[in-house]
Amino acid sequence: TAQPESIVTQYTLLEEAKQSVRILLAEDNPASQKLARLMLSKAGYSVSVAGNGRQAVDMYLKTPDKFDVIFMDVQMPDMDGLQAARSIRQAGFEQVPIIAMTANAMEGDREECLSAGMNDYVTKPVRRDVVYEVIKKWILARENL
Repeated sequence: TAQPESIVTQYTLLEEAKQSVRILLAEDNPASQKLARLMLSKAGYSVSVAGNGRQAVDMYLKTPDKFDVIFMDVQMPDMDGLQAARSIRQAGFEQVPIIAMTANAMEGDREECLSAGMNDYVTKPVRRDVVYEVIKKWILARENL
């Protein structure tokens, strides 16, 4: 008996693409780290966590090919997200999308994040649907799915 051919849909391609998205999460708060990691890995994304901006910069610069997108908390000790984003851009990495995560949804914050070299902005508490849309916009749409 012949095996039925599996049907490849846009949905299955999207699901397969999600499995290959590798996220660097820069977040200093352990509870927020745990929540974000759980939310992202449950959705099928691969997540590496950096505890502050300096650690995120070091992790990214050592292995830039290991990450497709960076979610960067704006307010962190040692090196904040704005400084970290600038450092990554100054090192010549213009392509990787850097998404700001901040509790400060104040007028001017978005512009400050964008001028530091970040590509987009999500407010905390981070909502799952918003994160998925941002990943779809910056990663999956780029891969023409």
